[in-house]
Amino acid sequence: MKIRGAVLEEMGRERPYERSEPLAIVELDLTGPGATELLVRMDAAGVCHSDLSVVEGNRPRPVPMLLGHEACGTVVEIGSDVTGFSIGDQVVMSFLPRCGECKACQTDGKLPCSVGSKANNDGVMMSGEIALERNGEKVYHHLGVSAFATHAVVDYRSAVVVDREVPPEIAAVLGCAVLTGGGAVLNAAKPSPEDTVMVVGLGGVGMAALITALAQDVQEVIAVDALQSKLERAKELGAHRVYTPQEVAEQGITADRVIEAAGHVKAFETAYNAMGFGGMLVTVGLPPAHAKSEIAPLNLTAAARTVVGSYLGSAVPSRDIPEYAKLYLEGKLPVAELISSIIRFEDINMAMDELADGNAVRQVILFDSEGE
Repeated sequence: MKIRGAVLEEMGRERPYERSEPLAIVELDLTGPGATELLVRMDAAGVCHSDLSVVEGNRPRPVPMLLGHEACGTVVEIGSDVTGFSIGDQVVMSFLPRCGECKACQTDGKLPCSVGSKANNDGVMMSGEIALERNGEKVYHHLGVSAFATHAVVDYRSAVVVDREVPPEIAAVLGCAVLTGGGAVLNAAKPSPEDTVMVVGLGGVGMAALITALAQDVQEVIAVDALQSKLERAKELGAHRVYTPQEVAEQGITADRVIEAAGHVKAFETAYNAMGFGGMLVTVGLPPAHAKSEIAPLNLTAAARTVVGSYLGSAVPSRDIPEYAKLYLEGKLPVAELISSIIRFEDINMAMDELADGNAVRQVILFDSEGE
């Protein structure tokens, strides 16, 4: 079938992206779903820093690639071997499918699926196939989803059914920002009611960690970011205290559980140095592969501190996404507050500029209205 999608032609083009246009919205051919796959009509897609990292070239991927991985859609066709889904289901996409059989999949979300990870790195489906083509040329898949398009074929293990009461723009954000940031709190940090939680980096993932920590009624939630606008927003969402990284260092601010969600070496170092005695740092940010940081090992040993890496919020999407949807419907998780704006599909390059400038938390494309 013919679809429209935003294809990354090459990585590392100069900014502003609105002018250099690394993403081109073009017509592509999409093959129907294989035996273990679903054809999904995209309803909403979030613009995430992981997309920007590919555009910048900090997360190298094969190109041309149809980007986008945080999304919600409607099932329109089901592969012959797929059970548990029905035509018309609203599904949230997960950017790391779990095969359920490899050693990593037996760790209750702690380790990313080795099969899904390989497929993602190769830009192919879990089956090893590529379903996208443009003028006879194969176009690679982004993290098994390729959400910046009118339709997508995804493996059933990349999709989770959620209640239709959850609006598409909210459901989309559950699949990455909330799954990652919320999971860093619930699955990795696991704070007790007596703990103080600090979140360093207030993008979509960091803000999701913030609202999740607030929903747990911990003793105190501290927000840290270099931008005053982000700190003001964190205050509005309920953060008890807000600081710049410089203020954290100068005032010696510490916390029991620290979530690093910026994907930057300086943010990691700020978070590391902010661990209190016996504290834990959970890092979910994805800095460039060449980035290096220095730490003092004595600080870990002498103060019984712990550093934990958490990919995708150490989540099992089929288990966790419905729980976040439930919390949203119960009014306990204000996911709508993470959405900075609803944008048109055609403004995708401008959206990358907004994200790179730190002006946006989550921009969401609504495909039914395309921002109209």
